[in-house]
Parts: sequence; structure tokens; C-alpha cells
Amino acid sequence: MIRTFRIFRFDPEKDQEPSYREYQVECPKGSTVLDALNEIKWRQDGTLSYRRSCRHGICGSCAMTINGKNNLACESQVETLKGVIWVEPLRSFPIIKDLIVDMEPFYERLKAVKPYFIAGTPPTDKERLQSPEQRKLLDGSYECILCGCCTSSCPSYWADKDFLGPAALLKAYRFVFDSRDEGTQERLVILDNKHGLWRCHTIFNCAEACPKGLNPTWAIGKLKQKVIREKF
Repeated sequence: MIRTFRIFRFDPEKDQEPSYREYQVECPKGSTVLDALNEIKWRQDGTLSYRRSCRHGICGSCAMTINGKNNLACESQVETLKGVIWVEPLRSFPIIKDLIVDMEPFYERLKAVKPYFIAGTPPTDKERLQSPEQRKLLDGSYECILCGCCTSSCPSYWADKDFLGPAALLKAYRFVFDSRDEGTQERLVILDNKHGLWRCHTIFNCAEACPKGLNPTWAIGKLKQKVIREKF
């Protein structure tokens, strides 16, 4: 079946304004949006720019906006999309070229929450063990692939570019609720301000956009409860 793709194009070195360009692509059953983009780049227009890597929903590099929703191009089946298929870069991220966005601000917010294990006590000759219940608290937080779909879909992030965003806050949850980590207090100071937890208005766009089915809004709620319990 031949499908029409209307794709965002912008080269800041040549263009004054962004535009959209249409392409007709033969899409056999089972084709993904990434397959169609590859077909366009390899056979129709080699100037089209986008990121891709694993093609299996693991690396997150092909995150983009498809028919108005954030998703991974490699996981978006063409046959499930109606009408003309609009393909745009992740919203609210600076555009480098066409569908490629600058992820550096996203990574800066991630680094701000100290996304690594902090242990002040010296190591012993044994592993740092957890109970099954303690380990279960981390389910739904460590699976994040850092694609940026959640943060790009967040109205609070659109309004406040200093907001840490759902991906960084989900990562903070992963370590704050890790029974082995000893950096909770220094992380809570980073999270407990108007650009942190309290900027989230529980809209759930992030949960809807996550291609891995994670729920950053739920994790942010748990972090808010943690902050309140520590204070009062």
C-alpha cells in the first residue's frame, strides 16, 4: 500500500523557517515509520535527517512525534496510522536538523538529580543485599530508555524550561527508593523546589507517551510523599 508522509524539514544553515515535505512510500504489511523514513532517505531524498540505531525499541534514538503523539519510529506500525502520516521532531526540544533534536538540555536535567548509586559507607566483602519487597519498589523505574518522549509531552516542561521533567524525576525515584542508596537527602534538596517535583501538575501526558509503558507521574507522586514525610 502506498502511504503519504508529511515530514517536518528544517536546516538552520539554509532555511529561514521550517516547512513540510510530502513523500509517497510503498509500505508492505508490517512496515514501521522507521522503515518508511529509511525508504525515503535511501531511495528518494538523501537530505532527510533523523536518528536511528537499534530498531528494537531499546535505544530510544528514533523518538519523534508521529500524527501528534510521541513515540518511537521503530515501534510505530504504519497500518495503525490513519490518513496522511505527519512526522515531526520531539516538541519543545531545540531542533538541530529535520527530525533531529538537541538532547543536551534533557541530559543536563538527568545529571542534576545524580542518577547514580551513592554509598557513603565503605564496601564489605559481601554484596549490598535487598529483600524481594525492597527490590520490587524499583520496578517501573529502571526500565527507562531515556528517549525523551515523556519530557517532550509535558506541558509543565513547555512552560518552564528549568523544570527537571518526568524522565529525570523518574530516575530520581529509582535511587531515592533504592534501599542500598545513601544519597536520598542530597537528592531531595534538588527535587524539592518550584522547578522540581512541585512543577508537576499530574497531567499524565508522560505516562501516555512512554513507549515502555512506564508511569513517571506515579513516581513523582511517591517522591512528593517522601519529601512531605521527611519534613513533617
